[in-house]
Amino acid sequence: MVNTVDSVRMAADLRACLGPLVRRLRQVRPDGELTLSQTSVLVRLDREGPATPGRLAEAEGIRAQSMCTIVTALHERGLVARDPDPDDGRRVVVSLTAAGAEGLRGARKERARRLTVAIDEELTADEREQLAAALPLLARVVHRL
Repeated sequence: MVNTVDSVRMAADLRACLGPLVRRLRQVRPDGELTLSQTSVLVRLDREGPATPGRLAEAEGIRAQSMCTIVTALHERGLVARDPDPDDGRRVVVSLTAAGAEGLRGARKERARRLTVAIDEELTADEREQLAAALPLLARVVHRL
């Protein structure tokens, strides 16, 4: 077993390394159109399914008014649909459209492409093998969280 000091240091180093990686990948906007907030809403709808703007605002940690602005922009681009809530006709339910799902796939593909280029250009063949060997270990750690 690794002693506690080594584990604490590894955890800190891992967070310091992966935090900027995740932030930089989130900033990738293939066509420069969607904001980070808009992309976050699309990802949430893709993962969790349709939701009311209020529920989306709560999940994203923003004001309902701000979420309405985001949803309106996404709706105008045809990336989300707004339908009456079947349980309460006064509310709407926001869902991802086919165009929204396709936009997400494009953004994810671009993030994967950029990460691939960085790995290929920055790491030697031996380092790429080391990284590949570490991925199952990282997956186990993530699963444990």
